[in-house]
Amino acid sequence: MSYRILVINPGSTSTKIAIYDAESEVIRMTLRHSESDLSKFQTMADQSSYREEFVLKFLEENKIALETINAVVGRGGLLNPLAGGTYKINDAMCEFIRQAKRGEHASNLGALIAKSIADKINVESFIVDPVVVDELEAEARVAGHPLFERISIFHALNQKAVARLSAAKMGKKYEDCTFVVAHVGGGISVGAHRNGKVIDVNNALDGDGPFSAERSGGLPTGQLVELCFGGKYSKQEVKKMLKGKGGVVAYLGTNDMIEVEKRIDEKDQKAEGVFTAMCYQIAKEIGSCAAVLGGQVDRVIITGGVANDKRLVEYISSRVSFIAPVEVFPGEEEMRPLALGALRVLNKEEKAKEYV
Repeated sequence: MSYRILVINPGSTSTKIAIYDAESEVIRMTLRHSESDLSKFQTMADQSSYREEFVLKFLEENKIALETINAVVGRGGLLNPLAGGTYKINDAMCEFIRQAKRGEHASNLGALIAKSIADKINVESFIVDPVVVDELEAEARVAGHPLFERISIFHALNQKAVARLSAAKMGKKYEDCTFVVAHVGGGISVGAHRNGKVIDVNNALDGDGPFSAERSGGLPTGQLVELCFGGKYSKQEVKKMLKGKGGVVAYLGTNDMIEVEKRIDEKDQKAEGVFTAMCYQIAKEIGSCAAVLGGQVDRVIITGGVANDKRLVEYISSRVSFIAPVEVFPGEEEMRPLALGALRVLNKEEKAKEYV
């Protein structure tokens, strides 16, 4: 049976939607929302009905009847830590999101919109591999002091999607492989994948790992403490240094890696030095994950938007190819993995999990 799946992926000022017939994409569109319209809503959850109207209007204009849809899948948001997989959207999940218990984020809207539309036509609604996927082994959580704990927040959807693709190319199942996956985008996450679980990964949101286009990654802790208590910067200013105004943009005044590439081509030594240091840190993190996997790695995978940069790929590959063959999946594909996650459940290849 060929199932039709509606995919909804909200961003800060846009909502991406797509229709899939089984694995084939039928149509895709990015719906834009003005800042003035969004400013009318006090919370992110308050936007759900507004954005849903855009989705329904799009379906109507493209003559896609709601009754032809067999499932609706939304981008997963900031929920409690959970194992990877496809989850049914239930009332507990929606209530958690409405209360924003782990913070406000546009991805929270995915579940709310998906469930609302699915309920109208009495079909299932799902989320797939949200950023809070947590499959860390016990020793990976230990931070070095009992008041701290390492947490898992990373590009779970894309990391697991490309790992599945790589496994399929080898004629294997994801659950039977070991990978080190480096997602290189606005944030960078490097995960150690073993038998279908990400057993170790850096906190790509605001914690540790390589610095990126706009995030500082792991900083020298002693210097950070001195800066925090030096009286020069507020708490919010320091947090902005970690996420938003850190990394490449702090050094070079731009978070546009294409611009950085241009500067390097023009013999800008500072740009080249910062770029090389970022690549160095990514390679170092890949090596760290390889050690976690005992050196038994089927593939090292480089993915994310910045993986389109041949200079970056060549530098990292030259450092890590001794570990395993390097495979590159440039870009960050979210719509197809969301559809495939729902499809695996509909085809009974995977059982949907319950959020509690």
